[in-house]
Amino acid sequence: MSLLSIKDYSLAIGDFKILHNIDVTVEPGQIVAITGESGSGKSMTALSVMGLLPDGAFAQGQIMLDGVDIGQTSESNLCKMRGNVMGMVFQEPMTALNPVKTIGDQVAETILIHQDTTKAEARKRAADILLRVGLKVAPSRYPHELSGGQRQRVVIAMAIAVRPKLLIADEPTTALDVTTQARILELLKDLVQDFGMGLLIITHDLAVVADIADEIVVMQKGKVVEAAATQDLLRDMQHPYTKALFEASSHKVALPERAHTTKLLEAKNIVRSYAMPRKALLGPRPTFKALNDVSFHIEHGERVGLVGESGCGKSTLTRAILGLERVQSGDIQLDGLPVFSGKKPNLDVRRRMQVVFQDPYSSFNPRHRVDRIITEPFHLLKSPPTGDERNAAIAKALKDVGLSEADKTKYIHEFSGGQRQRIAIARALIVEPELIIFDEAVSALDVSVRAQILDLIADLCRKRPLAYLFISHDLFVVRTVTDRVMVMQAGQIVEQGETEAVFSNPQHPYTRTLIAAAPKLPEITDAPLTV
Repeated sequence: MSLLSIKDYSLAIGDFKILHNIDVTVEPGQIVAITGESGSGKSMTALSVMGLLPDGAFAQGQIMLDGVDIGQTSESNLCKMRGNVMGMVFQEPMTALNPVKTIGDQVAETILIHQDTTKAEARKRAADILLRVGLKVAPSRYPHELSGGQRQRVVIAMAIAVRPKLLIADEPTTALDVTTQARILELLKDLVQDFGMGLLIITHDLAVVADIADEIVVMQKGKVVEAAATQDLLRDMQHPYTKALFEASSHKVALPERAHTTKLLEAKNIVRSYAMPRKALLGPRPTFKALNDVSFHIEHGERVGLVGESGCGKSTLTRAILGLERVQSGDIQLDGLPVFSGKKPNLDVRRRMQVVFQDPYSSFNPRHRVDRIITEPFHLLKSPPTGDERNAAIAKALKDVGLSEADKTKYIHEFSGGQRQRIAIARALIVEPELIIFDEAVSALDVSVRAQILDLIADLCRKRPLAYLFISHDLFVVRTVTDRVMVMQAGQIVEQGETEAVFSNPQHPYTRTLIAAAPKLPEITDAPLTV
C-alpha cells in the first residue's frame, strides 16, 4: 500500500473547478515533485492532502494517507495528524514563524502538541533537531535574527519534529540564493533517506528538482498531463506542455549587440557600516561592514549583472546607488554628477534612475488604478506632463511592455503576476531613465512567465539605449541577460568581467562555488523542446 494515494480526485470552490481527476502516489522513502505554472493546482493538491481546504470547497475522489481517508476524517483527527503523520514546509518561512517566540520554543511546541513529554525534554529534543537540519545557532534566537536560509531550516525542523511519514514542501527554495537552495535541497534529500519518509515537493522550476526527485508529476490547469520517473520524463517528454516548461526553464535571451561607450555610473571605494548591539553593558559598539571598498562602473547602454548570496551587500549597494542610503566614504556618480548633494539625494541624478522590485504587488497601492501607479515617477520631473501629453506617455509605456492602453483603467488585482511585473517595468520606463536596477525582478515568476519578461527586457534594449543592473540569485538568468557580471561576497566584489568569461572560466573560489551550486537541467538532445 502506498504511503500517499490520490485517486481520481477533483476539487471545486463554488462553480469554479480547480482540480480535475488527478492521480498521484508517494511511497515511503520516495521523492515526488509536482511542477507546473501558477494556477495549475499544485498548492491546492498539497492543501487537500493536509485537509486545509477553504470554506465552500467541494471534493470528489479519494486521498488516502497511511491508510486513512483524509476526506472522511474529522477536523479534530486531522489536527492530530498534522505534524504527526504529515508535515508541511511553506514557501515563505517568515510568515510561518511566530515573531515573538524563540525558534527553540516553536520547534518544541510541535513536540509538546503531539507527544506526552515535559517542556525540558521537548526543548532538548528541539535543540537536537535544529542541529540535525544544520542550524548551528542558539535555540534562544528569534526568527528576525536569522537569514532566509536559516529560517527555512527552522520551518523544516518544525515539520519533522516528530518524524512524520509524509513531508510536503511547497516551493521551499524559491526565494533563496543558489548555495542556500542547494543546501536546503540536499537537507531534504538526506532527511528522506534517514527517516524513510515520503517527500512531496512542489515547484515551478524543473531544474530545482531534476537531481533529487524520483518521479515528476506535471500539472496544467488542474490536470495531471504527464507523470513518470524523473530520468524517463526528461529523456522522453510526451506532452507539449512538459516540453514547453523544459524549454522555458532553459530559455536563453537574444540580447542585441552593444557598442562600448563612456561611463554612465561610477562607484569608487564605497564603504557602508552599521553599528551593532553592544556585547557588554559598557563595551564598545562593534560595526558591521555591509560594503567594504566597493568599486565598479556601468557604461551607457551596458547590461551588468550582480550575483551573490543573501547578506553579501547587494541590497545595501542598491540603496546607495539610488540615493536612499548614505555611505560613510567613497563616491557614487551618474554621468559625473554625485548621487548625493550634501546630505540629500541629488534629484537631478535620481530622476535618471529607476528600480523594478522582486514583488510588484507589494510595491503597488492596490487602491490606485494602473495609470496613477505608472505615473508615480513623474513627481521627480521638474515639469510633469499633463493632459494629452500625460495620456500619450502612459499609452507608450504600456505598449512598450506588451500591454494595451485600455489597461490603464484597471486595478492591480485584475492582473497576473507576469502582467504586474510588466506594469512595474512600465512604471520604471515612463520617465525615460538612463539606468534601471532590476532587483530580483523575475525570481518569483513561473519559468514560462520569466522567459517572457526576459525577452521583454531584451526587446526594450533594442528600442532604446538602456543600461541596467540586474541583481539575481539565478545564475542562469544572469548569464543570458547581461554583458558583464560582478560577483559579491561579504561586502566586496571578488570578481567581475565579461559574463561568458566569468561563467566559463571563474577565477575566484567563491564564484566557482556559486556556479557549482546552481541547479542545472540535463542536456536533452533527442527530445524536441518546442511546442
